[in-house]
Amino acid sequence: EIRAQLVEQQKCLEQQTEMRVQLLQDLQDFFRKKSEIEMEYSRNLEKLAERFMAKTRSTKDHQQYKKDQNLLSPVNCWYLLLNQVRRESKDHATLSDIYLNNVIMRFMQISEDSTRMFKKSKEISFQLHEDLMKVLNELYTVMKTYHMYHAESISAESKLKEAEKQEEKQIGRSGDPVFHIRLEERHQRRSSVKKIEKMKEKRQAKYSENKLKSIKARNEYLLTLEATNASVFKYYIHDLSDLID
Repeated sequence: EIRAQLVEQQKCLEQQTEMRVQLLQDLQDFFRKKSEIEMEYSRNLEKLAERFMAKTRSTKDHQQYKKDQNLLSPVNCWYLLLNQVRRESKDHATLSDIYLNNVIMRFMQISEDSTRMFKKSKEISFQLHEDLMKVLNELYTVMKTYHMYHAESISAESKLKEAEKQEEKQIGRSGDPVFHIRLEERHQRRSSVKKIEKMKEKRQAKYSENKLKSIKARNEYLLTLEATNASVFKYYIHDLSDLID
C-alpha cells in the first residue's frame, strides 16, 4: 500500500511539472504573438505618421511652423499629434522588443528551471522512497522472524505441558500399592518415569531456548517498529512537504 502511495506521489509530481511547463509554453506563445502584434501596430503607426508628415512638409504652413513652433495654432497641434503618434510607434516597438527578448526569455528560463528541478526532485524522491522501502522491508523481515520464534515457543510450551501431564500421570501410577505389582512391572514403571523425566528436561530446555529467541525477536521487532514509524513520520511530515515546496 505504501509503495502504491509513493508511485502515486511521483505521478502527481510529474503531472504538476508537465502542467507548469505547458502553461509556461502557452505564455511564451502568447507573448510572442503579442510581440508580433505590437511590432505590426508600431509599423502601421509609423507609416501613418510619416504619410501625413510628408504631406504637410510640402505645404507653406510647414515653413510657418518652423518659425512659430512655440505658438498655439491648429498647425502646431497637428504636428504635435503626428509627433505623438511617432513616439507611440516607438513605444510599441520597445514593448514588442521587451516581450520578445525579456519576457519570453524569462519564461524559457523558468521552464528550464522547472524541468531541472523536477529531475532533481525525482532523484531525491526516488532515494527517499528506496530508503523508506528498505526500512519497511527490514521491519517485515524482523516481524516474520518474531512470528516464527513466537510460534515455535508456543509449540515448545505445549509439548512441555504435555510432558508434565505424562509425568504427573506416571507419578500417580507409581504411588499405587506395590505389594501386588510384580518386580518386572516395577522396573518398567521406573524406566518409563526416567524416560518421561528426560523428555521433560529436553522439552524444558527447548522451550527455554525458544522462549529466549522469541523475547529477543520481539524486542528487535519493537525497536525496528519504532524506527520505522519515525522514518514514515519524517517522510510524510517533513520530506514530502519539502519535496512539494
